[in-house]
Amino acid sequence: MLGRRRLHSSVRRTSAVMAVLALTGGLGLAACSDQPADAVDYAVDGALVSYNTNTFVGAASGGPQAFARVLTGFNYHGPDGQIVGDHDFGAIAVVGRTPLILDYEIKPEAVYSDGKPITCDDMVLAWASQSGRFPEFDAASRAGYADIATVDCAPGQKKARVSFAPDRGFTDYGQLFSATSMMPSHVIADVLGLGDGGVTTAILNNDGPAVERIAQVWNTTWNLGADLDLKKFPSSGPYKLDSVTDEGAVVLVTNDKWWGTKPITGRITVWPRSPELQDRVNEGAYDVVDIAAGSSGTLNLPDDYVRTDSPSAGIEQLIFAPQGPLSAVPARRALALCTPRDVIARNAEVPVANARLNAATEDAYGAAEATPQVNDFAVANPEAARAALNGQPLTVRIGYQTPNARLAATVGAIARTCAPAGITVEDVAGENTGPLALRNNEIDVLIASTGGAAGSGSTGSSAMDAYTLHSANGNNLPRYSNERIDAIIATLAVTSDPKELARLLGEAGPILWADMPTLPLYRQQRTLLTSTKMFAVSGNPTRWGAGWNMDRWRLSQ
Repeated sequence: MLGRRRLHSSVRRTSAVMAVLALTGGLGLAACSDQPADAVDYAVDGALVSYNTNTFVGAASGGPQAFARVLTGFNYHGPDGQIVGDHDFGAIAVVGRTPLILDYEIKPEAVYSDGKPITCDDMVLAWASQSGRFPEFDAASRAGYADIATVDCAPGQKKARVSFAPDRGFTDYGQLFSATSMMPSHVIADVLGLGDGGVTTAILNNDGPAVERIAQVWNTTWNLGADLDLKKFPSSGPYKLDSVTDEGAVVLVTNDKWWGTKPITGRITVWPRSPELQDRVNEGAYDVVDIAAGSSGTLNLPDDYVRTDSPSAGIEQLIFAPQGPLSAVPARRALALCTPRDVIARNAEVPVANARLNAATEDAYGAAEATPQVNDFAVANPEAARAALNGQPLTVRIGYQTPNARLAATVGAIARTCAPAGITVEDVAGENTGPLALRNNEIDVLIASTGGAAGSGSTGSSAMDAYTLHSANGNNLPRYSNERIDAIIATLAVTSDPKELARLLGEAGPILWADMPTLPLYRQQRTLLTSTKMFAVSGNPTRWGAGWNMDRWRLSQ
């Protein structure tokens, strides 16, 4: 991770120890207290629309918070967003540096909840779906996977050799093949009648028609709804999917085929955002709540809850539609010029954020990204906005996922300061407003965090998050295209020298402030509420949120 990967080694060691303690802490508590409760209710701030959190829509949803311990991988994101090896799943060995070559080995006992073995076929599918080699896959991002030249995998085996292209040694390779990134390839093989290893064979042989059919299944077969064929939703983690309620909540239960330490709590229900959040907290209906700070207004906590606020790795921002009234640069700049970024950030009780390409670790290179152009957009300037439009009126539809009190106030503030510029702002937010609404021309601006997420949205890696502005990326919501920015993003991904990183970010700044594909507002803050009877719950700045270690959660009865 940019910045984060350059922390002092002592900090890295401390983070790793914290992660292990958080993962195992519930065990010690269980030994000295009464029996844990059978069930926990966990509320998140995104919709739960897909089991596949690697799709355009799934990546921006609450799915990563829900499925981090359902679909496991070689690594997971610990409490500081750092990468931690999941040795229950397997191991990675570096066997070459130039070019980068990695050997992966999945545990022999690793099986899905349906009894089918977890194999390197699942890695081949993850690479193919997220590398950009096959555009039929509706993947959110190709970061890192695009740099892989080959995945050597004999179908049905537990070992794979991953070789990166020359000079494309992706620095944050620990982000790849990690929790929630790999889907069960045998499900696709069964749906299409391809037989064992058929998915891998089709991909490695570049069988275009077969890969297109594989992509269609990958894109849609794991959509969530109340009427599920659970055979298509096997788990590779300590929890498995049991059902989806009429309210859109996901019910997870212990996976009896899990080969690692058994989860402490037998049943966890993950609830999507609800306008009744305050009422449900008052009733004690939720044991853990993991949401964007301020999204539910002023929360009044009963005495039996604990609240923790912390910064996420994601940036709350205005994301401009590639079509409609804001498709032209002068219109985007006009709206940015009259947006009161200082007031919006002050209301969120945080500094204004200026990061686009180093979002996950802005503080490390804030000076590099704070180019002189930032000053033009520090405070609302209706006169400059009107001049940018040559005095012509403009109507803009701004959307966000509801309910969200903070973003509603943000739209109101923009509407007030932009009105004198002749810009009419319409609040068109809705329960299902998200990246798809921007793609479908239902809104002109989406207010969301990294990748269009209601939650953090961040991978915890700036090298990965920067791809949201790479021209070929699925979650490049503004459909922004600039060859120099593409080259800078690609170079950031394989660079670890701090001086070179700062130089690249400094070069990108003026280009992005001139083109204005997005307007950063502030670092999204997270609010974690836990019952005083909950143990081993820890926040997380990435899109996986508090759910990263839910198998260690314990609710005292």
